Amino acid sequence: MAQRLAERGNTHIVATGITPSGEFHIGHLREILTGDMIARAARRAGMDAELVFVVDDADPLRKVYSFLDNAYEGFIGHQIGSIPAPDATGKPDWARFNEEGWTYADHFLHPFLAALKQIGVMPRLLPNLEAYRAGKFSHAARTACDNPEAVREIIERVSGRELPDSWFPWQPLDSQGSLDGLTITGYQFPLVHWTDRHGQSGSSNIEKGEGKLPWRLDWPAKWGFNAITCEPFGKDHGAAGGSYDTGKELAVLFGHQAPVPLTYEWISLRGKGAMSSSSGNTVGPMEALRLVPPEILRFLVANSKPSKAIEFDTGMGLVNLADEFERLAARDLEREMSDETLSRRKRVQLEDAIVALELSTVDETVEHQSTSVSFRHLALLAQIKPDDQSVWHSLQASGSIDQPSAQLQDRLKRMRSWISSSHFPEEMRINICSEPDLEALEQLSNEQRNLIPTLLAAFEEVAWTPEGVTEAFKEVSRRTNAGMREVYRTSYALFMGVERGPRLAPILSNCDRDDVLRLISQAAQS
Repeated sequence: MAQRLAERGNTHIVATGITPSGEFHIGHLREILTGDMIARAARRAGMDAELVFVVDDADPLRKVYSFLDNAYEGFIGHQIGSIPAPDATGKPDWARFNEEGWTYADHFLHPFLAALKQIGVMPRLLPNLEAYRAGKFSHAARTACDNPEAVREIIERVSGRELPDSWFPWQPLDSQGSLDGLTITGYQFPLVHWTDRHGQSGSSNIEKGEGKLPWRLDWPAKWGFNAITCEPFGKDHGAAGGSYDTGKELAVLFGHQAPVPLTYEWISLRGKGAMSSSSGNTVGPMEALRLVPPEILRFLVANSKPSKAIEFDTGMGLVNLADEFERLAARDLEREMSDETLSRRKRVQLEDAIVALELSTVDETVEHQSTSVSFRHLALLAQIKPDDQSVWHSLQASGSIDQPSAQLQDRLKRMRSWISSSHFPEEMRINICSEPDLEALEQLSNEQRNLIPTLLAAFEEVAWTPEGVTEAFKEVSRRTNAGMREVYRTSYALFMGVERGPRLAPILSNCDRDDVLRLISQAAQS
């Protein structure tokens, strides 16, 4: 994309834009992160590139969503940048609206901007409603209203759908402030005359933004006065006959060039399909950031081709993604690239990995450093160590770290939130018994229960390391002629009260040795 942009000049504005009509979800992050990464790539290539975020707050409220009170029925069709935000009960917060001008759009936009800041994205905001009121759309609006048949011909020919006879390329605000249910009765620049469903008549001044352009015209109009040269967008807009196809012809009519496009696929929730604010099938950015380090969220997008759908999995998929990120960060990829015997396929893989890591850093001026601690191991320690200092002591004792970095401290904080949430995978959840689980032990055969005294003796003799604990299990098998399956079946019942679970050796070696020996001793006597 940077190469394509370089062909059009040295200065670029990369745009993203979303209507803040409800809670943002991490599916929205794909658009803005894709834009951010294009801008970064262009800057790395020596260009002057800026990321902007078009806030589509001139769009109307479409319906009363499930999180809104029925009082919002009266606001359907009203622009979301001009109506009050919902309070905690879903009712219009008139007090804050009148005192601070806090709008419906502000309510949903500001938490999203806070999440973006955490992941290193701080775009310049371009509020659409403000642009309408400032007259920035007036040139495109006049062109469209002066040439409605030319606009109609482009839309009908390119999209393959027929517009109604009453269609007009400007949507005025009615006597109540709604964009819905008007009949256009005439036009003479700068006024569009109308009659509304309430029986009122009036005129809309397009120079003052008393209304808006329909979406298929609004989008290409913004490209012009915002000087946008590149924009990523979802596959729906990029489909044949979609809004980009009509937009690039309308842009020529308005007197400017369409931006270089990049179509991306959706992010879906594992097992639940595409995310949707209206259906409630979402994970919000702030919720995701309580669980996921920001560089891992960036890596989720950076490590996937835009044309590939992403399945966001807050369970084991997150563990695998984070560990892949750490493995890449720990490798000397530049040294590997210097190997002249590399195949072309391997070289491309390394190039992709290097750039994915570069684009995953929150601060583009700082190179990512490996934490030297896998996500799996940190999840283990966070569950069996009650306080952070105990976690750092364990990692220092094993030689994994000298001192915990700020990045690792932040990761542990998010890890504890993830563990306490419903998203944490059950197969990684650790519950070490503080006293014998008699019910679980009763499920064992006599032969299995008889292994416990030998287990105690073996544990008393070995070094308290993962390797030492593993050796103790093997020693029990040698001394009793029991199979390893029987040894582990007994051990899981004894230590966790279950039939099977995560690897015991790294878990037990990070527990207090005296506590473990006391538990085995109590079980041997029960």
